[in-house]
Amino acid sequence: MSKMNRIEQNIENNYKIKKGKIPPQALDLEEAIIGSILIDRKGLDEIIDILFPEVFYKKEHQEIFKSIQKLYHNSKPVDLYTVLNELRINDKLKLSGGELYLIELTQKVISSAHIEYHSRIVLQKFFLRKLISISSDIIKKCYEENIDVFDLLDYAESKLFEINHKYLTTKKYETTQYIVNKAIEKIKKTKKEGLSGISSGFYKLDHITSGWQNSDLIIIASRPGMGKTTFMLSMVKNIVIKQKIPVIIFSLEMSSVQLITRLISSETGISSEKIKRASLSNLDWESLNHKTKNLKDAPLFIDDTPSLSIFNLRAKCRRLISQHGIKLILIDYMQLMGIHDHGYGFKLQNREQEISIISRSLKSIAKELDIPIIALSQLSRAVETRGGSKRPLLSDLRESGAIEQDADIVLFIYRPEYYGFKTWDYDNDSNSSCIGEAEIIIAKHRNGGLDKFRLKFISDQVKFSNLEEKKQIPFLWEEDYKKNILNNENNILSKYNKIDLNDDFFGEFNT
Repeated sequence: MSKMNRIEQNIENNYKIKKGKIPPQALDLEEAIIGSILIDRKGLDEIIDILFPEVFYKKEHQEIFKSIQKLYHNSKPVDLYTVLNELRINDKLKLSGGELYLIELTQKVISSAHIEYHSRIVLQKFFLRKLISISSDIIKKCYEENIDVFDLLDYAESKLFEINHKYLTTKKYETTQYIVNKAIEKIKKTKKEGLSGISSGFYKLDHITSGWQNSDLIIIASRPGMGKTTFMLSMVKNIVIKQKIPVIIFSLEMSSVQLITRLISSETGISSEKIKRASLSNLDWESLNHKTKNLKDAPLFIDDTPSLSIFNLRAKCRRLISQHGIKLILIDYMQLMGIHDHGYGFKLQNREQEISIISRSLKSIAKELDIPIIALSQLSRAVETRGGSKRPLLSDLRESGAIEQDADIVLFIYRPEYYGFKTWDYDNDSNSSCIGEAEIIIAKHRNGGLDKFRLKFISDQVKFSNLEEKKQIPFLWEEDYKKNILNNENNILSKYNKIDLNDDFFGEFNT
């Protein structure tokens, strides 16, 4: 290497070292932004939703902006004198550079023009510093002997996603014209397809909810042994096999093989006990090989990671939606989740607070990704100590009232047979047997009415099914049916496959 090349190489190396030591920053723009706010309140209105104290590189600017934020959110005037007074009250004036420094900031600008553009540049510098910090942390962990590479990958992804979610998720403002048009399009789609959401396969449930709606958090709760997982898998079979809708199940309690074994029993009609013991006849084997073909081709994904954290869940969901077009997320069950991230994050001492954060985060993820999330939940032992029928109540949701608050729909599964009852106690009819039946109670429905209905429970095949196979009516076309039935017009009836007018479903219309 020539002398000139060595000199050029040394200059380049020195530049890289210096460049690495100085974090990305824009101090001149930070000064311009603070100065603009102190002389013109209008500038603050433009950037209050963009900036936050941590964005500023200089500590003095962080303290000044904290005071500005506090004054703004308390609806107080923001100018040089009010900010100075706020800093004095909180004993932060010295940390902010002193009175003279704030006066100098106001003298560096003459207006708040271009303040939003300047703020975007400062924000970009902040993101670069955060990425450098995260990258350095990841590099450090890579050299640790006892680190698990897959845990590290999840950690890296969750940290990158945390930046995006925490700092880039801003409020979107939409005009009423846009929102109204969007709502009309949804109504047209509902009229065409019959349901506005994903069908559960249980026609009475679909009639009440019009399907599982995007951005909804649905809680399915019961005491152990009532059939939460069975109910979930019965829905999944209806969704992925019949409708071909991609679904992901996060199973924190059972392994993926156990879940699939249950689905195989449900799909083939072979007793789960026979499958467990492998005591299958030749006919059973033929049925097994034939009927599991649909299950093999179903767009179903199962993640049985134990103690899944909310951070990892969010990252995995984003990846699955991007790669496989997932339309529904199911979690079995939410009390087994955590908010800590393989020891890298934090964990609250109070379990009730932790469940509250999990519940709120699940609702946030459902809204952000715009798909329904169904989470199974345990109920407290208060149900067992209650007299009478032992039907569950919203107050029985285990460990946190936040679940009731955050959920859009809360369903309870109730099987009186589990408690040794032979009949449905509220029917006043000793002949109304409850054996092999379950009651689904809709205890909360944010966008609809409350109701309850019964399903058939087949224990040996671990599945739920409709009590009676009835033809389902498109949700928003019921009035059309009503008019044509009452007027004896059969043109629509022929269009809908000769629906039976004696069906109990039409009783309310005939009255």
